Amino acid sequence: MSTEMLSLEGLTVARGGRNVVREVSLEIPAGEVTALLGPNGAGKSSMVLAIGGILKPVAGRVLLDENDLAGRRPERIRRAGVAIVPEGRRLLPELTVAENLRVATYTLSGSDAEAGRARALELFPELEKRLDNAARALSGGEQQMVVLAQAMVSRPRFVIIDELSLGLAPVVVNRLVPTIRSFAESGIGVLLIEQFATVALSLANRAYVMEGGRIRFSGMASELREKPELLHSAYLLRGRNGAAGSPASAGAQPHPV
Repeated sequence: MSTEMLSLEGLTVARGGRNVVREVSLEIPAGEVTALLGPNGAGKSSMVLAIGGILKPVAGRVLLDENDLAGRRPERIRRAGVAIVPEGRRLLPELTVAENLRVATYTLSGSDAEAGRARALELFPELEKRLDNAARALSGGEQQMVVLAQAMVSRPRFVIIDELSLGLAPVVVNRLVPTIRSFAESGIGVLLIEQFATVALSLANRAYVMEGGRIRFSGMASELREKPELLHSAYLLRGRNGAAGSPASAGAQPHPV
């Protein structure tokens, strides 16, 4: 297995005058899905924006091939091989699906752009018949397919996906899960930030739990699947959601944490 790695070392990110990500260190191996779990407000999305160059870290490093990407512009980070799928399905709503995909290829040569677009449509054939539709007219699931396709057109080495299942019906989530698995099988390193433990842990090799801006758990995903009390100890599970530590099964409704 490849030893290629995207690593965070002591990453600290501030928003609104306070540190919301505090000295976070984690590793995202190539060819694997790594899960990051945590409650709302844990700092996960701020960390993603810092990896993607949208927020500048206060301290720490984002290492790829021994090169520090922290603080670089988003287009340079993307060219280095790191694609970000931020929370909220951020598309250009008045543009068509085809135009949204074209925007994602602006740093590529003509042949690479065409190959990337073909690869994206191979992953999401449902989009073929929607290419001329405005993004705002798509369902939530179709919009999520477009943002994932945008990330894949540049053939990234690593993909950071923030809240894959947010606002989506379980049947749509179950459609997307095999695609995320296929990313890893093709050699891409995936960091999956996810509100549903069942979804994330069914895919992941390794897992981290983040709370209060810090990493509270680091280990194999199987540990969290087999011992949901570890999620309790990281302040993730509340009330009736104790079943969230078990793996998701095909067709099952995910359980939130």
